[in-house]
Amino acid sequence: MSRPLLITDCDEVLLHMVVPFRDWLDEVHDVHFSLENHDFVNALRRKACGTVLEGGEVWAMLRAFFATEMHRQYPIEGALEVLESLSAIADIVVLTNIGEAEHEGRIAQLRLLGVEHPVFWNQGGKGAPVRRLIDAYAPSAVLFVDDLAQHHTSVAEHAPEAWRLHMVGEPLMAAHIPVAQAAHARIDSWGAAEGWIRERLAQGRAAA
Repeated sequence: MSRPLLITDCDEVLLHMVVPFRDWLDEVHDVHFSLENHDFVNALRRKACGTVLEGGEVWAMLRAFFATEMHRQYPIEGALEVLESLSAIADIVVLTNIGEAEHEGRIAQLRLLGVEHPVFWNQGGKGAPVRRLIDAYAPSAVLFVDDLAQHHTSVAEHAPEAWRLHMVGEPLMAAHIPVAQAAHARIDSWGAAEGWIRERLAQGRAAA
């Protein structure tokens, strides 16, 4: 076995996404995005008439944001500093739910912020790609960080030996997001989470 492996999401874990997305929608599309509504598809309404955007429109706007507006994103407090600190004891990879077309842009975005770790793209549940990463790295311990409950459920199914940390780094959303039941812990700041992460990585793999 090699060093421990930390697998982290990007949006709302390393970088703020919904606030820059909200501001862009307001400025460019005259659309209001309610951060209190964690039902993402029903959270966007036209300001002029109040109608909810259809699902296809929401996803089209998300794709447009990632295609041209990623420069609006900025780091979650403490994320990059703690990641750098943890890199002394663990291999780190970023597993981000974007399309292949946005992959190179995400790599460039993170490189500009000093994040040199490998970046993998994925769509859908993250359990299968986490399984592949574990098989490739053969780590002594593995820890997965994500803001979405469904990914913790997927990882619990495909890679139960991974420690799972539920983190919602956007304070405006965190209070409205229920704890992911498939996660081992919920900690919404990197400063508070660093000690827990170090302890789990030193402990070895989670009980399957």
